[in-house]
Amino acid sequence: MKLKNFWWLLIWLFTAGIILERAFPKQKERILGKERVRWKILPAILLVLPYIIWAGFRGVGFGDTYAYQQAFLKAPTSFGGVGEYLSQYSKDQGFYFFNALVKIILCQSPEVYFLLLAAIQMLIIAFVCRRLSVDYWLSIFLFVASTDYVSWMFNGIRQFTAAVIIFGATELIIRKKYIPSVLLILLASTMHQSALIMLPVIFLIQGKAFNKKTVICVLLSVTALTFIDQFTDFLSSALADTQYKNVVSDWKSFNDDGTNPLRVLVYAMPTLIGLYGYRKIRAADDPIINLGIGAGLISTCLGIISMATSGIFLGRMPIYVSLWSNLIVLPWEIKNVFSEKNAAFVKVACILLYCVFFYYQMHVIWSII
Repeated sequence: MKLKNFWWLLIWLFTAGIILERAFPKQKERILGKERVRWKILPAILLVLPYIIWAGFRGVGFGDTYAYQQAFLKAPTSFGGVGEYLSQYSKDQGFYFFNALVKIILCQSPEVYFLLLAAIQMLIIAFVCRRLSVDYWLSIFLFVASTDYVSWMFNGIRQFTAAVIIFGATELIIRKKYIPSVLLILLASTMHQSALIMLPVIFLIQGKAFNKKTVICVLLSVTALTFIDQFTDFLSSALADTQYKNVVSDWKSFNDDGTNPLRVLVYAMPTLIGLYGYRKIRAADDPIINLGIGAGLISTCLGIISMATSGIFLGRMPIYVSLWSNLIVLPWEIKNVFSEKNAAFVKVACILLYCVFFYYQMHVIWSII
C-alpha cells in the first residue's frame, strides 16, 4: 500500500482519472441558486480513493508522521485516561482529543488512524470541489500537482485538518451563515490555533470581487513589506500571549529565509489571471468566485510577506484561503476568462506548467522522486 514511486500521483490522474471523467456522465444540480453541471458522487470518490490510501499508508519516515504516530500511541484506551493524556499538551488539544476518541472507540492501529485522517481530509476536499468547481478533475489535479497533497496530507496534518474543516464550511460562508461558520472556525482552532485568523477573513472576503476591503488588504501588505522590521516587532508583540509567542525569534534563529518565490508565484496565479479578467469576473458576479477572488488576494499577500519573513510560520498560513483560490477559482478562470479556443490552450499550458512545478518541488527541493 505504501507509495514508492511518487509519479503515480500524476499517472493516476492522467489515466484512470480521465477514464472516470469520460465514462460517467455528469449531472445537473442546483447549487447556490444556479443550475450547474457536476460530476456524480461515485466517480468523484473513486478519483480520490488512491490518494486516501497513499496518505494513510505513507510510513512513519515522512515528515512529522512519526511524532503523530507517537502521540496516537500515547492516547488512552479508555475515557478515564483522557484528562491525563490531554494534560501533556498545552496547545491544540482538540486534535489530541480526536486521537483519544479514535483509539477508544474505533481501533488502536496507527495505520487505521492515519487512514481515517486522510479520508476525512481528502473527502472534504472532494466534496467541496465536486459541488463548487466547474472542472472537478482539474481541481484535484491542481491539489496534487501543486504538491499541496504531499505537503499537507503527508505532513502538517494538524493544521490541514483545521484548514479542511473551514473549507468544508464554504457554502455556509458564501450564504453568510456566520454563526455556524464561526463555530466551525472555533472547532478548527482546537486542532490548530492559527485557524483563528479566519475569523476576520470570512468577513473580509465577502462582497463583489476586487472590492474596497480586499484592496485595503493589499495596501496593508505593501505597508508591512515597506516597514518589515516594524512589522516583525509588531507580530512578536501581538503573539506574546499565544502558543506562537516565540515564533519570530524562532524563525530568525532557524535562519528561515522565507517562502520560495516560485511557490508564491504558483499560489498567486488565480489572482494574476483574475486581474487580467477583471471585467468578466465583475460582470459574472458569481458568489463562489467572488469569495475565491478575495481569498486569492489574501493568499497572495500572505505569500509575498512570507518571502521576506518566515516560510515556516507565515508561509503556511495561506492554506486557509488558497484552497478556495487554487481549487475553485483557477478552473473557473480558465473556462470563463478566456475565449473557448484560448481556454483549451491555457488549460493545457496550466497542466504542463504545474507538472514542471511538481517535478521541481518533488525532485529538486525535496529529492523524493
